Amino acid sequence: MARQGTAQKRPRRERGSLNPDDIIDGAFELAEDVSIDGLSMPLLGKHLGVGVTSIYWYFRKKDDLLNTMTDRALHKYAFQTPFVETGDWRETLTNHARTMRQAFTDDPILCDLVLIRAAMSSQAGRMGAGLTEAVVASLVHAGLSLENAFDTYSAVQLLVRGSVVLQRLYDKNKELYNEARPYYESLIFEPETTPLLAQVTAEGRRSGAPDDHNFEYGLKCILDHAAGLIAEPAKKPSTARSTKKAEATKRATAARRPRKATADG
Repeated sequence: MARQGTAQKRPRRERGSLNPDDIIDGAFELAEDVSIDGLSMPLLGKHLGVGVTSIYWYFRKKDDLLNTMTDRALHKYAFQTPFVETGDWRETLTNHARTMRQAFTDDPILCDLVLIRAAMSSQAGRMGAGLTEAVVASLVHAGLSLENAFDTYSAVQLLVRGSVVLQRLYDKNKELYNEARPYYESLIFEPETTPLLAQVTAEGRRSGAPDDHNFEYGLKCILDHAAGLIAEPAKKPSTARSTKKAEATKRATAARRPRKATADG
């Protein structure tokens, strides 16, 4: 939830001393206190000690400011995310997914800008596409088809983003409604009516919760499936080899059959 704007007013800046980097730095500082939802141009002007028209000179509306903030956040995030290496694709993709999730979980502003806010600048879109291209290329080199490599990484991204956004929305609602509980904590499993669910949840598992256990299980399922797809070609003989083998077997069988006696024989 956006908190009430309480930005401390800085000493008034000299005319002409403000630049776009100062505005972006100030916007991130202010968002730490009031969130992305609570960020406003007038509040930012107060935080920077300038008139709001000075900000509008560089950013005509809040969306322009948020686009630039998203570009910077993605650039920082890109350097934090480890590469996926072909030679050890499973371990490095696991590390890649865990680091992505941790980066968004640790930085609510990054989560709000990149995952929750729908709009994104063309620069941010190209950066995101470049990261995806690199991972897909590594998976193709590891032995997946292009289609399977794309689907595998798409599933990993969905798992990461879904778990992060679900937790972030819960945190926002908790700020808005002090006693708000996520749906997965409100489910009641009674031994008399749902004995299996009662047993497994008593062991600490939570149905649909964006917790570490469910994230790790989902990631393992995706990677197990990808590993199986890579291993499939080694198990199946090639079509040409299978055809030649079938023809050879047919010829050998025909050669062993006794010939019919002729009328002269």
